[in-house]
Amino acid sequence: MSKIRIAVAGAGYIGLAHMAVAQESPSCVLSAIVDPAPAAKAIAAKAGVPLYQSLEELFARDHPDGVILATPNQLHVPQALQCIKAGVPILLEKPIATTLAEGEQLVRAVAETGAKVLIGHHRAHSPIMAKAKEVVDSGKLGQLVAVMGSATFFKPDSYYNDAPWRRESGGGPILLNMIHEVHNLRMLCGDIVAVQAFASNATRGFPVEDTVAINLRFASGALGSFMLSDTAACARSWEQTSQENKAYPSYGDEDCYVISGTNGSLSVPTMRLKTYPKPEDRSWWKPFDESVAAMVRDDPLKHQLEHFGAVIRGEVLPLVSARDGLLNLRITEAIVQAAQTGQVIQVPVA
Repeated sequence: MSKIRIAVAGAGYIGLAHMAVAQESPSCVLSAIVDPAPAAKAIAAKAGVPLYQSLEELFARDHPDGVILATPNQLHVPQALQCIKAGVPILLEKPIATTLAEGEQLVRAVAETGAKVLIGHHRAHSPIMAKAKEVVDSGKLGQLVAVMGSATFFKPDSYYNDAPWRRESGGGPILLNMIHEVHNLRMLCGDIVAVQAFASNATRGFPVEDTVAINLRFASGALGSFMLSDTAACARSWEQTSQENKAYPSYGDEDCYVISGTNGSLSVPTMRLKTYPKPEDRSWWKPFDESVAAMVRDDPLKHQLEHFGAVIRGEVLPLVSARDGLLNLRITEAIVQAAQTGQVIQVPVA
């Protein structure tokens, strides 16, 4: 079987990560880079692939099997529509769009054309998440009751000094970080149908929030609480517990999610299980059976690319569809609205 030819648009941090994974893939190959920045010339030369200044130029001279769009957020929808028009499958980095209206436009285009579009919520391809979902779906925890989550970490001053736009509306952890968590929570617990939130900027004093307390209602009736902060010196975040991104120090004794049901709980990513052996033993006076669900740790970007190849070949449907990407954005926007208004925000899932 010939390898799937993948062009990567955007030679920034995440684009470089996609390129590295493509160059190591057993089923895909990096075929081109698309980026008008001067620095991209050296990157393409080192990779030994052609460099194109735009998607227009790429499609005029080549027809890759798929395109990874790792470009600035405001370009996501216009460029995705270009690829759809050219008949080329897309792996589109999250967020799907910068506005709900744009996201809805892309979802309509996908529905009307049958285009193959995978949204790049890469944690969906994490073996840790796959195992956690397997445990939840097995019924071992019983009926889901609650989930407690956190993304608490400390971003240094340089993070804001290097990109002052991050201090302004849209640059805080709700829109930059929470969208990752939203998809994980939806994978594990189902659709989120309502949110409440309190936001604070008391630590840094920037116009944008630095800390948010969020309540969630799931379609199943389960409830969730989530603590988000980029100024909390705490290791209870996916980055600092999953061990998937080696750029971050990791703490093997910490979890960022605890999922509880009527028969037990699962802590993620340590995968510690506490369950009652029999229904009649369910009491806080009775001890749990304690175990650890076996799982492996591996780079989710690698698994995402192999899945994208399977989507291109028509073997599977996208694990994270354009509709999923839109729902994630819709929930994130609802959290912003809830924090601003103090109201409970209902989230349509249709």
